[in-house]
Amino acid sequence: MKNLIAFFSHAGENYFPGGYRNLTVGNAEIIANKINKLIDAEMFKIDTVRIYSNSYEKCCEEAKEEQRKNELPELKNYLSSIAQFDRIILIYPCWWGTIPQAVLTFLKHYNFDNKSILPICTHEGSGMGRSERDIVRACPNATVEKGVAIQGVNAETCDNLLNELFK
Repeated sequence: MKNLIAFFSHAGENYFPGGYRNLTVGNAEIIANKINKLIDAEMFKIDTVRIYSNSYEKCCEEAKEEQRKNELPELKNYLSSIAQFDRIILIYPCWWGTIPQAVLTFLKHYNFDNKSILPICTHEGSGMGRSERDIVRACPNATVEKGVAIQGVNAETCDNLLNELFK
């Protein structure tokens, strides 16, 4: 089985219980790097041309507006194909109860027919939200596995969970 780890992550100011912290590497990217050490996979960073604000509050408003308008932000890079991959491990923060619009851009760009998608989201209380349903809607001919929600505050310390998940 050939794996792709595709992730969207936001560094800068992030919400944590009790306040904000400035992250040089976003929580989803931390988890993507941990998984990459556990399994044989290629990695792809879902990165937008648009630069989101480093301010948590402003970034939330930008994300909310993108979702409200159903905007699909342009990505900086695209893979030439995903045909060679059987399983896509999709890692993202839960923004406004679902996948960020950048992740939707990624999902709509490729043919996920007969692919398996494992959603892993970071959050600070929303869990998976409706992200699994939205992935199914975007990729109706893919098999969307039961998602895994990891609280962002636990991104650095989720090794046991990931070891169990990918053993």
